[in-house]
Amino acid sequence: MSDTRPILFFDSGVGGLSVVAPTRALLPHAPIVYAADSAGFPYGTRAESEIAARVPALLGRLVERYRPRLAVIACNTASTIALPAVRAALDVPVVGTVPAIKPAAAMSATRVIGVLGTEATVRQPYVDDLAARFADDCLVLRHGSAALVELAEAKLAGEAIDPGAVAGALAGLLDQPSGERIDVVVNACTHFPLLSDELAAAAPSGVRFVDGGAGIARRIESLTAGQEWAAGPDVLVFTRLGEHERRVAAGLAFARVEAL
Repeated sequence: MSDTRPILFFDSGVGGLSVVAPTRALLPHAPIVYAADSAGFPYGTRAESEIAARVPALLGRLVERYRPRLAVIACNTASTIALPAVRAALDVPVVGTVPAIKPAAAMSATRVIGVLGTEATVRQPYVDDLAARFADDCLVLRHGSAALVELAEAKLAGEAIDPGAVAGALAGLLDQPSGERIDVVVNACTHFPLLSDELAAAAPSGVRFVDGGAGIARRIESLTAGQEWAAGPDVLVFTRLGEHERRVAAGLAFARVEAL
């Protein structure tokens, strides 16, 4: 029998689409369910206790409804806070998303790297551990930006983006002491690669950006190696389906749009 089980991607909003894109490139025939917790958006400014309780519960409902072969938490904030609880609660493999500090350290010539994420992500002990393990000879500067998350959502809803707003958010990282020496910035929020052109335009010449999307896609490919894929409709799911969500959905190639 054909295996129609999809890959389930989960994020607070549309950021996880930056993980879906490289996954599609590697697994073009894989059916996809993309779930955005629009009722809980944004995660980056919420209490950690709320995220820790909310994410496993929502993923449990999504797995029960869509029966995926694999679940991907395509959200740095949710992963750094709730990944162990999700893995304990679900009976399917779960792939998380972590800031790409290791590849950033390997790329940096100045040994000063920036971590640009949500406020919740950049303060996590998990980030301290990654920096200690993979960038112990680097100065790791961090900045949390809720504004960039909102700008990415607006962009996918078809709204014009103010370059000054992007530059202002990036300045929170670059204007720190020694920030002028940063040569690699980690996009530690899956929303931020959706603003890659805007961020590149706002950054000084020579600054490169790195994210974990391609690495996550390779991990998904590895975990599903040898499995069969049967064509099925890609599904976009929101926990609240309002005007903003409908505008976002109109610009995306999903066969069905549903509310959880």
